[in-house]
Amino acid sequence: MRTPLLDVVGLGKRFGSVVVAEDVSFSVAGGEVLGVVGPNGAGKSTLLDLISGVLAPDRGGIRLGGHDVTRQGAAARARAGIGRTYQIPRPFAKMTVFENALVGATFAGRRRREAAAFALAALRRTGLLAHANAPAGTLRLLDRKRLELARALASRPALMLLDEIAGGLAEHEVPELIDIVRELRDEGIAVIWIEHVVHALLSGVDRLMCLSEGRVLAMGGPHEVMTSLPVREVYLGTDPDLEVAR
Repeated sequence: MRTPLLDVVGLGKRFGSVVVAEDVSFSVAGGEVLGVVGPNGAGKSTLLDLISGVLAPDRGGIRLGGHDVTRQGAAARARAGIGRTYQIPRPFAKMTVFENALVGATFAGRRRREAAAFALAALRRTGLLAHANAPAGTLRLLDRKRLELARALASRPALMLLDEIAGGLAEHEVPELIDIVRELRDEGIAVIWIEHVVHALLSGVDRLMCLSEGRVLAMGGPHEVMTSLPVREVYLGTDPDLEVAR
């Protein structure tokens, strides 16, 4: 067993009577990609908000590299090594592509020269270097998704949180992003990847976790999880009785 980089223990969060996380526990090691699936409203993006420090949990704990970060805010966690993308790209539209990547590096506490070098490296890696001086608001969807990645990569994270980076892309565009995720894993970066494009997850993750109503419904090998009856019922809308009959 590899030493976990991230440990999430008994995480809980409610908004009034609505449960968005209930006793969520799991770990992720460096160089491992954990996929996350679940129906809309299952608490997937909220889980990333809790891990990245955007939201504070009501209970439970989060440890990164052996250090308790449960009560730290988003900026402190970015400096500690957590990078984050969002389901809907959020570029600073009037700033250049390079300046957007620079924001990611600066937010993570990198010094000026180091931040600039990391920003350029992230743009080169995501294929955006040729657009470095273009306003971010002029980018097409695939390149805005790449910029989300570049901004997070510029912080040089130990843990990358990806929220539906393949969503909305044409079929032929998805492999480019899958390749980047695989490169992150090969470099020893831990990745938690939420995605509705299931075939992308199945080809790019080591383990899969299914959430339902804020709870962990299943955890294990990707194909094992996706073919289990509880997951098929909740996530795919398949009647388990019908499946058993077949």
